[in-house]
Amino acid sequence: MKIRVRIIWLLSSTFAVLILLFSTVVYVLSSNYVFNDFYDRLETRTNTTIRIELDHRGDKEFVREFKQEYLEKLPDEKSIVVEVNRNNMPILNTRQTREDSGFIRKVIRYKTAQERHGNLLRYGKIYVSKKGKSFVVYTSARNMYYTKYKHYLGGLLISMFFSAVFLIIIVSLWLSKRLIKPITDLSTSVHHIGTENLHFRIENKQEGDELGELIQTMNNMLDRLETSFETQNNFISNASHELNTPLTSIIGQADLMLSKDRSVEDYKTALNHILEQAEKLNKKTKALLFLAQTGFDGKKMTIEKLRIDELIFETIETVNRIIPGNNIKFDFGSLPENLDALEIKGNSQLLQLALSNVLLNASKYSENQDVRIYLTHTKETISIHVQDNGIGIPPQDLGHIYDPFFRASNTNSFEGYGIGLPLTRNIMRQHKGKIIVHSEEEKGTLVSLVIPYKS
Repeated sequence: MKIRVRIIWLLSSTFAVLILLFSTVVYVLSSNYVFNDFYDRLETRTNTTIRIELDHRGDKEFVREFKQEYLEKLPDEKSIVVEVNRNNMPILNTRQTREDSGFIRKVIRYKTAQERHGNLLRYGKIYVSKKGKSFVVYTSARNMYYTKYKHYLGGLLISMFFSAVFLIIIVSLWLSKRLIKPITDLSTSVHHIGTENLHFRIENKQEGDELGELIQTMNNMLDRLETSFETQNNFISNASHELNTPLTSIIGQADLMLSKDRSVEDYKTALNHILEQAEKLNKKTKALLFLAQTGFDGKKMTIEKLRIDELIFETIETVNRIIPGNNIKFDFGSLPENLDALEIKGNSQLLQLALSNVLLNASKYSENQDVRIYLTHTKETISIHVQDNGIGIPPQDLGHIYDPFFRASNTNSFEGYGIGLPLTRNIMRQHKGKIIVHSEEEKGTLVSLVIPYKS
């Protein structure tokens, strides 16, 4: 059964049962009220009969006229007065039926009593006169109002019940459509995602609820899948291209040397060339393997608490050993007043590798000019900014800086493999962060590593 049908069925059945229970309670309480009201009418007529027949007051005539004028005659209304002897037994006449005698004895026993047979109701009470005589006075009548009221109220409640159920079904249809629409949209969006468009992300309009969390989780999963697919595709395409060049050179050089006898110097020259190409091949292979490893999700990496300032200082020391003449400077004025804002969770080695890639590029492509490091932070993230005054990146190359082994058109005079920024982006993705690059040719580059506090 589809969720929409289940929602309609659940809402309709629940509210139908509640309305049915409510209608039943209303029906029962209303019926009781009608009977109690009729008993009150019988009691009034019984008291009026006592005033007229037994009470020796001078207002008998007035009470009789009042009864005739203001108390309407009830269907089959009868007011009976029965004397009770000293043995507390009623003095019955032949007009009293067995039911009448039973009710009279009930009144004698309980002082007041009421009973019902179908729509015939009786109310009676004991009256003791001033002379000490006891009488049972009771009034009986048929409650024809109840019959009419019952049919009217029953018909009204049944009509209202079916009308309410109909409205509930309409509301359930509308409500289920509203509730299911985000799930339908999610299903439609997921159907459009394939290996050819893993960059597509599901629009999250449900932020703050469980469905929004599900969409966010799916988008995070797509981030990891896209990275994995990109890494796999890049690894295959780049490996075939980048590894083929040194291999071809090594094989060609070896074939050339083996084609005929050579001098010792020729063999040394050839071996040195082969060694040089083999070292390049080794470096490229390691770079490709490490890039592939960082392309997968970060579930297996060690997460620990660390401080951003300590991470920066340790990375600067590493860069100083690689490029002794650099001019990397940390802006201490950018440190937050609350030092707790410097604490994050992440993998220290991977984050050092990401930052060192950025710092090495900044120093190399600015030819050891000043490189400034400073921090900014929000409630959710802290960012490391690296600003250099180097050659910058041409506008036409900015869209390819994360392609493995891609190098900008103005970097031919600089040594490198084009693996640093793709590697850094993978590391930032593992930490649910991001890398942002702003650059102008011949003016410099600003690289920002944005790291969330909750990784």
